Amino acid sequence: MSQENVERMRRGTEHYLRTGEPPWEDMHPEFEIHDHDAPDARAIYHGPDGWREWEAAFSEAFESYAFEPQEYIDAGDGKIVLVVRLSARGRGSGVPVERLDGLVWTVRDGKTVRLDYYSSPAEALQAVGLSE
Repeated sequence: MSQENVERMRRGTEHYLRTGEPPWEDMHPEFEIHDHDAPDARAIYHGPDGWREWEAAFSEAFESYAFEPQEYIDAGDGKIVLVVRLSARGRGSGVPVERLDGLVWTVRDGKTVRLDYYSSPAEALQAVGLSE
């Protein structure tokens, strides 16, 4: 099942990069997003409306941004760590940002139930009990 979850996450990420939308059919209707990278932002977002609010908050910080998947790590217990390269330009400042971020996706019964976003792969790995 773990490898299935990793492949589902890979396909879902590819879908998002192509369309700008997550594969809603793979998301639990009440999934949660916890953004640990933005301490001044709202802490938890719920469901599809929450996804859109989270993306809008991200867009407020950056005038442009792109994600490039680097690595998918099966962390067991339905958790997948996705390491992404974030390339962005600060809104207003124009400052370029290039960094690796870490996302922890939690999958249960074939549906994503939670996404935790961290500003580094090390934080994401630590959150699932793995070290870099």
